[in-house]
Amino acid sequence: MLEASGMMVFYENMLALNNISMNCESDQIVGVFGANSAGKSTLMYALSGIILDIKKKELMAGGERITVAGDVLFDGKALTGVKPSKRAKMGIVLCPERRRIFKESTVLENLKIGGYLASPAKARDTLEFVFSVFPVLDKLKKRIGGFLSGGEQQMLAIGRALMAQPKILLLDEPLLGLSPLMQAMLIRSTRDIRDQKKISIIITEQYARPVLPIVDYAYVLENGSAVLEGTRNDLMDNPDVRAAYFGI
Repeated sequence: MLEASGMMVFYENMLALNNISMNCESDQIVGVFGANSAGKSTLMYALSGIILDIKKKELMAGGERITVAGDVLFDGKALTGVKPSKRAKMGIVLCPERRRIFKESTVLENLKIGGYLASPAKARDTLEFVFSVFPVLDKLKKRIGGFLSGGEQQMLAIGRALMAQPKILLLDEPLLGLSPLMQAMLIRSTRDIRDQKKISIIITEQYARPVLPIVDYAYVLENGSAVLEGTRNDLMDNPDVRAAYFGI
């Protein structure tokens, strides 16, 4: 479904992604694990195309020079040079790190903004699904986003991404800063989204242990390079990986 090969990203002379190749098949949950600055967010920016917007803005502002190389295929179609807005219309939707909701808008307004490209019927059906997966949002739909808790904001960010009708959902560190109880709830919801909507999901996290039970396949990044990949059982059977990334 989504295939990246030879992905490389340079920020000036710093190598952020080093020859990354990965796949995410239909109805699959793929994990990407690594420490801070391992390249997880840059990878998500590269897959979603947002790195192209960042590159353009830096060029216009006279900032750091960003170089992007490699290929991304989605359903067999090459995405080289394709803008992030068009990738989103194709079904590649990013839920970014640190939520980035519209804090001055209500929960319902945030969700409707996410579904502005969907037909009225699809938007209505997806809104019902979001409220079924995150019932607390239904109760809080008139509340201003900035007054939500961190966990509620993360639910809203994922719900807003779902309103955009993704075929593949990119979740960048959705568990960051949340309690173990909230993390467990979001992981269950992520699995439900895949199972009920048949949406492929790529999820990045610094700590793999909460996410590992739901992934079908995973990659471990270090300093921008993929140093290990395999099924969840492959990773759990590796004692070095268990100690370094799973806290076991």
